[in-house]
Amino acid sequence: MALLEQWIWLAICVPFAALLGWVIGRRGGEQSSGNQVSKLSTTYFRGLNYLLNEQPDKAIELFLHVAELDKDTFETQIALGHLFRRRGEVDRAIRLHQAMAQRSDISDTQKVQALSALGEDYMRAGLLDRAETVFNDLTQLDQRAPQAFKHLIAIYQSERDWEKAIENAARYEQATGEPMGKLIGQFECELADRLRANGDGEGARQAIARAYAADPTAVRAGILEGRLEAEAGNAQAAIRALERAARHDPDFLPVILPNLLACYDQAGERTGARAFLSAMCEHYRGIAPVLALAGMLETEEGVGAARRYLAEQLKDRPSVRGEAALIDLSLADRSDPETTLHDLKLVTDQLLVRNPSYRCNRCGFGARSHHWQCPSCKEWGSVKPLLNYAVV
Repeated sequence: MALLEQWIWLAICVPFAALLGWVIGRRGGEQSSGNQVSKLSTTYFRGLNYLLNEQPDKAIELFLHVAELDKDTFETQIALGHLFRRRGEVDRAIRLHQAMAQRSDISDTQKVQALSALGEDYMRAGLLDRAETVFNDLTQLDQRAPQAFKHLIAIYQSERDWEKAIENAARYEQATGEPMGKLIGQFECELADRLRANGDGEGARQAIARAYAADPTAVRAGILEGRLEAEAGNAQAAIRALERAARHDPDFLPVILPNLLACYDQAGERTGARAFLSAMCEHYRGIAPVLALAGMLETEEGVGAARRYLAEQLKDRPSVRGEAALIDLSLADRSDPETTLHDLKLVTDQLLVRNPSYRCNRCGFGARSHHWQCPSCKEWGSVKPLLNYAVV
């Protein structure tokens, strides 16, 4: 833990020290002689020495002293305010940046920089209303408007003000050209969820349509649309929305399938359900569509057919959930215990081969064989057997 704290302090001090060194060098060029520059330089190098000797507290105090000595330099004062904020002294940072923003002898660019730092101070202090005011003012200034938009998006997300979050995400995209469609799609879905919960189905549908416009492959919009249509009794429309969502990103299939299967049952579309699940088995390597098909086979053709199908599928995609389902089917079938044990042995062997037997307790790297030096983080002696692995 002590080592981690030292690295944190170094991460704070080193950028500040580098900036002070640049300032001192610049001022030294302007005033090659003078007690002030000499005093700053001496203090700066003492601070660096403390850093190199792993004495960050002393280094911080010296760097603060350097900034106090050089009150006329804008850059050092900004860096001092950042250091106050990182140390948790947000009140001091706010007072410093407020005073800098009110100075009449700084350029417009420097004023924007001071206001931006002040807005970040307010955010750190949890004064979101003040931060919002500062960043809204900054959006009127082209130099830092994109960064101000990003801060406003973060504020409105925390306040769950989705309309304003959407507005500022769109303004950020317009200012920078950076695509924000996926984020806007999520915000529209949040809005749709709220409208649906309040009984405003039409408003929710409009928000979902806007989510699709922002992100045509929005999986969440499809899930919400399917849920909304299912609640309205439109099973076919719900099926179309949920199938589209699954095709856009099959990784969400375990989330989508329960509602989709219920809609298939409601619409009496068992043939369509089997065709869709079969197609998903080709594109999705997870076990969810296989288990769903096994369940349908159990209903239509009996436990034996379902057990045989699942055992065959698990040879190519071993899964703990699949193995548990196979055990359940085998207990219900009881027709061929020897074959059942053979199938379970194959699945278990596959799982053992695919899962790591060792893991680095420093970086989390998983390995099937032991390494005295971790191949990932290069730490020695950190790769150890997992608790569920025994060497025989």
